[in-house]
Amino acid sequence: MESTNHVFIIAEAGVNHNGSFDKALDMIKVAKDVGADAVKFQTAVPELVMTKKAAKAKYQEQTTEANETQLEMVKKIHLPLDAYEALKAECEKLKIEFMSTAFDEVSIQTLKKLKLKRVKIPSGEITNLPYLRHIALMCKPVFMSTGMATLEETRVAVDVLVKAGVKKDDLIILHCNTEYPTPMADVNLKAMLTMRDELGVAVGYSDHTLGIEIPVAAVALGAAVIEKHFTLDRSLPGPDHAASLEPHELKAMVAAIRNIEKAMGNGVKKPSPSEIKNIPIARKSIVAKKPIKKGDLFTEENLTVKRPGTGISPMEWDTFIGKHTDKEYQENDLIE
Repeated sequence: MESTNHVFIIAEAGVNHNGSFDKALDMIKVAKDVGADAVKFQTAVPELVMTKKAAKAKYQEQTTEANETQLEMVKKIHLPLDAYEALKAECEKLKIEFMSTAFDEVSIQTLKKLKLKRVKIPSGEITNLPYLRHIALMCKPVFMSTGMATLEETRVAVDVLVKAGVKKDDLIILHCNTEYPTPMADVNLKAMLTMRDELGVAVGYSDHTLGIEIPVAAVALGAAVIEKHFTLDRSLPGPDHAASLEPHELKAMVAAIRNIEKAMGNGVKKPSPSEIKNIPIARKSIVAKKPIKKGDLFTEENLTVKRPGTGISPMEWDTFIGKHTDKEYQENDLIE
């Protein structure tokens, strides 16, 4: 697994290539250029995923052709199974991790042959017992999205995966909301922490909101993985483009997350290397408020506190009040 503070960023190409292999290649390059750790696609044999009667989601109805079924829509935007080996080869060439989500048994077997480093379970399969067991048999680290799921449904899915062979340390649960775009009031980022605490697993966040602030906030809360949809052009036809980031936005998100992971630090409260030099500048010392003769008592009338902080700390104030001086001081002299 990655180092403690490194957030694994998945640039989710999904089906935003619209079934074009060339667009898929272009998306791999974008993901690499912006600094994502992985680019992820969606692998499916549409006829094995849905029936002809399966309805489209409301957001899909608004972003795709009217009077077509979900099956008809999906068939137009999916790549053939033999395309993914070439996409993985392109990722290896550009040195970015290739990932894809399988939606059916045949697709699982297709990806298994590609020997992926890790696998991703989509939200819709969290209640699919045979699917979960097949994924576990791949013997890879698993990311699992939990959109639409209750805590108990998530717990059951985790138990299925663990019993089927997935090591709990190799499992990261992604909080998610499957509405595209997700209303801010429905994000519920704190649920990510609930899953971490209740299930004893590492957590991350798969985002479908507009903009980049919510993934960045998730990192500040402790997300180990961020997944975000992107597109080459938000005006392209298709179900997911409208809720996806364009390349310059994806780059801004990656940069913001990298800054946040640096800023998280190690949790030890102490002066940072960059600010140690400011201690004598910003702190104060005990100084003479007015001229003090040798042998006088130090009192609140003849002592005060001023910068610089190169003398005795004001935290020692009580040890000086009432003591006799052993030398003479002029106004603003540091007390020794």
